[in-house]
Amino acid sequence: MGKLEGKVAFITGAARGQGRSHAVRLAQEGADIIAVDLLDTVATVGYPLATQEDMEETVRQVEALDRRIVATKADVRDGAALKAAVDDGVAQLGRLDIVLANAGIASFAPVEEMTDEMWDDMIDINLTGVFKTVRAAVPHLKASGSGGAIVLTSSTAGIKGLANLAHYVAAKHGVVGLVKTLANELAPHMIRVNSVHPTSVDTTMIHNEQTYAAFRPDKAPADVTRDDVGEAFQSLNALPIQWVEPVDISNAILWLVSDDARYVTGVQLPIDAGSVIR
Repeated sequence: MGKLEGKVAFITGAARGQGRSHAVRLAQEGADIIAVDLLDTVATVGYPLATQEDMEETVRQVEALDRRIVATKADVRDGAALKAAVDDGVAQLGRLDIVLANAGIASFAPVEEMTDEMWDDMIDINLTGVFKTVRAAVPHLKASGSGGAIVLTSSTAGIKGLANLAHYVAAKHGVVGLVKTLANELAPHMIRVNSVHPTSVDTTMIHNEQTYAAFRPDKAPADVTRDDVGEAFQSLNALPIQWVEPVDISNAILWLVSDDARYVTGVQLPIDAGSVIR
């Protein structure tokens, strides 16, 4: 029997990358999944976001594990859509035990060049969207009467500052404030709230021309290879690695939401190859 047998997890940004990895890893341990993703573009983001085909692949991988999944197109900026998605998922799957507010975007600019739209999209998705995710889910966690676990995805940028990422750093630091407040607010209901803080993760969010241009401005983005940008990312970490894998974050989340961490709440957990100590 898996560590999450009989549990249901609500995951945002589940169509690919870390979100898909979390859905599959939790399903491997017995959880059924409520999955949402934008499945659209954001004008200020310079790389392709997840598609309907990506979400269908997440569904395929979860169902291949003989677990149930309810997948919905929903924008974390839209509180009503999130509520409808989680309400429908609970109606079909019977309960809610775990919430992973994972959806997020990245873009880069120095402060004087950052547009209002860049700032607003970042805060709306990476901070307000996290709040709206939790708000939609908490009534269902309370209704179960058996506690629950919430994990908010922050970043090493939620612990330290990074140049050309003022909006991202502000949002990810804001997530830490939410964790500390929610952990206190929800503790009487045995609902635990923690955050994970990845270093660079080997996903489309870092492997795209926008990010390559930010980390290797000495080269034309189209000419930058994985090895070129890997050198830049490795310089951020204490351990001699370029980036971690999505499953590394998923494994940390699995621990946080399982009974192995039943008394862990209000914690900021780096999975960062030592990035925050550099």
